[in-house]
Amino acid sequence: MAKMNQKLREKVMEALSSVLPITAILLALSVTVVPIPIGTVLLFLAGAVLLILGMGLFSLGADMAMMPMGEAMGSRLTRTRRIGLVVLVFFLMGVIVTVAEPDLAVLARQVPAIPDSVLILTVAAGVGSFLVLAMLRTLFQIKLRHLLLFFYLLVFLVALFAPKSFLAVAFDSGGVTTGPITVPFIMALGIGMAGTRGDVGSQEDSFGMVALSSIGPILTVLILGICYDPSSAGYTAVEVPDIATSIDLARAFAKGVPHYIQEVFTAILPITAVLVVFQLLTRDFGRRQLIKISVGLGYTFLGLVMFLTGVNVGFMPAGHFLGAALAGSPAPWTLILLGAVMGWYIVAAEPAVHVLNRQVEEVTSGAISQRAMQQSLSTGVAVAIGLSMARILWGIPLFWFILPGYALALGLSAVVPPIFTGIAFDSGGVASGPMTATFLLPFAMGACEALGGDILSDAFGIVALVAMTPLVTIQILGLWYQLKTKSGQPETAEELDDIIEYDFGEVAA
Repeated sequence: MAKMNQKLREKVMEALSSVLPITAILLALSVTVVPIPIGTVLLFLAGAVLLILGMGLFSLGADMAMMPMGEAMGSRLTRTRRIGLVVLVFFLMGVIVTVAEPDLAVLARQVPAIPDSVLILTVAAGVGSFLVLAMLRTLFQIKLRHLLLFFYLLVFLVALFAPKSFLAVAFDSGGVTTGPITVPFIMALGIGMAGTRGDVGSQEDSFGMVALSSIGPILTVLILGICYDPSSAGYTAVEVPDIATSIDLARAFAKGVPHYIQEVFTAILPITAVLVVFQLLTRDFGRRQLIKISVGLGYTFLGLVMFLTGVNVGFMPAGHFLGAALAGSPAPWTLILLGAVMGWYIVAAEPAVHVLNRQVEEVTSGAISQRAMQQSLSTGVAVAIGLSMARILWGIPLFWFILPGYALALGLSAVVPPIFTGIAFDSGGVASGPMTATFLLPFAMGACEALGGDILSDAFGIVALVAMTPLVTIQILGLWYQLKTKSGQPETAEELDDIIEYDFGEVAA
């Protein structure tokens, strides 16, 4: 128990260091550039507390439950010779974890032209299908780069026939599906599968499952957009509660808690059912392991409820108000600068990012450190938010960014070590999590409203850019790392950290 409490304290302190910078930025803006109503500030601060506690509990729960479950299932399924059964199980698991993803429900509510259930099931089918493809790739040792090149070319071909107003929704769907529920489970599946091979390429194949799973929703939603007319699509306006007293503050959060309890329960229940069925069929987990996993699922449940309540009730109104205020100021160009600064820090508050960074460091035996990953991701997201604000200010079509962005990312995949390609494309999905959907997207919507832009085509797409830019920055990290190792310098995590600090620190400055 003492050891577990120590781990929880470590996770909470890690979450505190991640959330504190974005909290300090907003408070600084509220007393300098943008006067924010005190009620909105109080909501934000209370949300930050819930966010920190929720992230700590979730991270501990993912380590105790989601990761062992995924690795065990991936390992067991890989060893079976019944390929038809494996395909079916992977498809169903992809559908289950996607339907359970809270961010997907948020996106679905923003597109009323299509029924929520239709959009969610379409996205789930895309994830399930491409999770099967990812499994077959690992099983038959197909190069990830070849599959990425083929399917992204197919995506852009289909995009030519889809309504332009629906393009942002399709690419955003690829980002929101890889959230706090999906990422730990899918990544663990990949590690478990690759671990059974034990060959030279197994380390490289540990990554890439999230990358391929992110393509499926983009493709299926584009096809859905061809079938449905999204011209009447709108979005759900952000409601800012009137907070005058501490009782009003408590009521605002109390009102949201039951909804998020139901949402997270719906997310966790199918995964728990999969665990029960798996254990009955295989008996892979001992009694102590099952107890640990059960406690971990409890931590995951409680952590996600606190996290989602904090970001939706506390962060969403602040993001919307801040975006509208900056866009309506005498210097709207500050949106680009401040958006980039917030993007740099806010990615550190994504729960799944910490899971990915830890997994990368463990799988690479420290050669790629958590700090190096975080610096690269922060750079990518900072660039993404800056570009998103530029789109809103000047009405630049999303296609002008994603086409050259993905072309550059796919081009880099031909020259960087394969493991960096897998990590980079996984990172793209991981970086676009709940913080993007509930703070940065309302931030973009608020700015778009103030400037009189089109919400669907201009504000939407921010998730797509957040998912795209890490593909480039992580691979640039890989290219730099490759050049350093070829020059005969030691392949150490410390030296890689120095490289990142030198390379990207200037960008941050």
